[in-house]
Amino acid sequence: MADYLAEPTDGAGPHPGVIVLHEAYGLDAARGRLAARDDCTGKVGVIGFCMGGGFALLCAPRLDFAAAAANYGVVPRNAAEVLKGACPVVASYGGRDVALKGAAGQLETALAEAGVEHDVKEYPDASHSFLNQHTSGVSGALARISGMNYHGPSAVDAWRRIDAFFDEHLTAA
Repeated sequence: MADYLAEPTDGAGPHPGVIVLHEAYGLDAARGRLAARDDCTGKVGVIGFCMGGGFALLCAPRLDFAAAAANYGVVPRNAAEVLKGACPVVASYGGRDVALKGAAGQLETALAEAGVEHDVKEYPDASHSFLNQHTSGVSGALARISGMNYHGPSAVDAWRRIDAFFDEHLTAA
């Protein structure tokens, strides 16, 4: 399994860990490997974007994560039932995301019904992929044509919320 590990450069550990999901494979092994490291506190969060955001939601009640961040991820069917017992969830959606219209509200309702601590926000001026800065090449062109592009004000606020949420749930005693 190929992986990439980024370690903090400031301060001695142990530190919490975060797994970034971009593909469907290797998640169970990656969480275990990260949590078992001597320089990790054992608290691990999960963050996903698009398909990975949906995976982050599905992992939240299953893999002993301390927090999950789902960014424009599909809300699972029977979400209130599926998300029972989930770790705390922070989620961000774009109000102009036609593929996920109403997803923020669905997730908010499901997490509340499941009794899961959460912070769900829909950004009215943002679309799908609003956290990604694809400005050049094929990715940039596709983003401009599809309308699925970076939205600075929404991205800045979403990252602030994610950072604060992970700080609260991954560093607490």
